[in-house]
Amino acid sequence: MRIIVYGVGAIGGTVAAALTLSGREVIGIARGAHLKAIQDDGLLLRTPEKTERTKFSCVSDPTEIDFRPDDAILLTMKTQDTLAALERLRAAGVAGQPIFCVQNGVTNERLALRLFPEVHGVTVMMPAAISAPGEVSAFSVPRHGIFDIGRYPGGSNGHDTKLAEALEAANVAAFVSQDVMQSKYGKLILNLSNILQAALGMDADYKHLESLLRAEAEAAYRAAGIQWLDVGAADARRAQLMKQQPIAGIDRLGSSTTQSLARGGGSIETDYLNGEIALLGRLHGVPVPANTYFTELGARMAREGLKPGAVSVAEAEAQLSALGALPKR
Repeated sequence: MRIIVYGVGAIGGTVAAALTLSGREVIGIARGAHLKAIQDDGLLLRTPEKTERTKFSCVSDPTEIDFRPDDAILLTMKTQDTLAALERLRAAGVAGQPIFCVQNGVTNERLALRLFPEVHGVTVMMPAAISAPGEVSAFSVPRHGIFDIGRYPGGSNGHDTKLAEALEAANVAAFVSQDVMQSKYGKLILNLSNILQAALGMDADYKHLESLLRAEAEAAYRAAGIQWLDVGAADARRAQLMKQQPIAGIDRLGSSTTQSLARGGGSIETDYLNGEIALLGRLHGVPVPANTYFTELGARMAREGLKPGAVSVAEAEAQLSALGALPKR
């Protein structure tokens, strides 16, 4: 199995580097300064325990790859970039190869299944960041992260087993699941707070807002008949396999949403995180004003180029009170 990592960012870069270090053949797809740095000098993987430089082929577009039947394609871009990526894969002649959605949210698999028959979901629990062009940092030990893997919409097959074995050899804990979307819906609940950290700042006190977003999501899930798994602190695998530790000389910027705002890329994935709850609420008649507000706030921050921490907790509380999501003070 050759592995194509489409989107060599924080998650994709950690996975590509770790797989390469384990002896797996990898081709990356990246862009901009990050692509040039990887092509020139390889990718530097920093962890709390060591720093290693890896070399693997990296291109700017799928059409530069001569795809093979035994390729596994990992989508590791943000959801807002998935449709364009899928079109590029189709243009490159991809057909029956397995597509793994190594992404947050629950929308990517459905998008991929419209175009490709062999689609798999991957729940990603991996604290990582791009430290600099050509450099990624993974902040957990003893494993780089924990992945749940399964076929979409359900079950599993040999593709899941092969990828899990490759990831295990690359120091990523991988578990084959018969209903991976339950795990992904559980991870979505955790990701609802990404925009809180991004908008209000990493040091802000927003625990009460986290609880509010979660309560709305759970109500929407129940109305939609969606089952989910708790993959947060209650998941015993985290304490055993994924203890977050600092890396000397590297500042962790926080969630992927915070990192996107800090880079000023012009888009963030809030529409597919909190926006997923807004969608479910509208479909099933469940009020979800807090998730709706933070979806709109994320879009505005990306559009206006606002940096992390640009909104105060008091401002957010006032807006939520006006919407009836919080009691008025």
